[in-house]
Amino acid sequence: MEIFYYFCIRMKQSICYISMLLLLLTACGGNNEKTEARVEPLDTIPMMVMQIQKCSKLYTAEYHLHKIVTHDDQMKLKGTFLAQEFNITLPFGNRRIAIPMDATLKAYVDFSDFSKKNIRRRGNKIEVVLPDPKVQLTSSKIDHQEIKKQVSILRGNFTDEEMADYEKQGRAAILNDIPKLGIIDMAQESAANTLIPMIMQLGYQEKDITITFRKEFTLDDLPSLLDSRSIAR
Repeated sequence: MEIFYYFCIRMKQSICYISMLLLLLTACGGNNEKTEARVEPLDTIPMMVMQIQKCSKLYTAEYHLHKIVTHDDQMKLKGTFLAQEFNITLPFGNRRIAIPMDATLKAYVDFSDFSKKNIRRRGNKIEVVLPDPKVQLTSSKIDHQEIKKQVSILRGNFTDEEMADYEKQGRAAILNDIPKLGIIDMAQESAANTLIPMIMQLGYQEKDITITFRKEFTLDDLPSLLDSRSIAR
């Protein structure tokens, strides 16, 4: 009897232990489910916008150019004689000039107005649409010691006003060459090299990041891409 009684007590204790263990497991499992239900994916867009805005004006490309501006004019005599018009090039009436000119072009992207509208997110894929690039002619200088002139005895020397006008023509020619330089493509590549590591720090993989402009710019877009200070020089 005592053995049987002892056996019953042990059975009851075991059942109690098992029941308590099941209750604990159920409670823990329920807490995990509630915790997982509260977890939401982290919205990294506001942080990304803030980090990119810190770039402010990002200079992305720089070109140093050497150009020779040439001018050639001849003195001509025009008029009418005996009802006949004439246009005669006078001998010894030529003027020629070659002006060496050094210039620096810089491209930059201004992120001061960058916002979440510039970011497109599709799942793990992220696309950053850059603000339109700007190109600025930051400096232009004539090498006066290397100017070559040929002035006929019948002509006057080139005036300061004419020289200033030739320099202006040279700057305009340099700006017109911008599409041939590939400076816009270089600006996009340089901006990508700056922004991609920054975005990767927020948890994105490099293969999922795209840096682009809103369109492919052409020669017709050049006036809108020029920094107004380039024209004012």
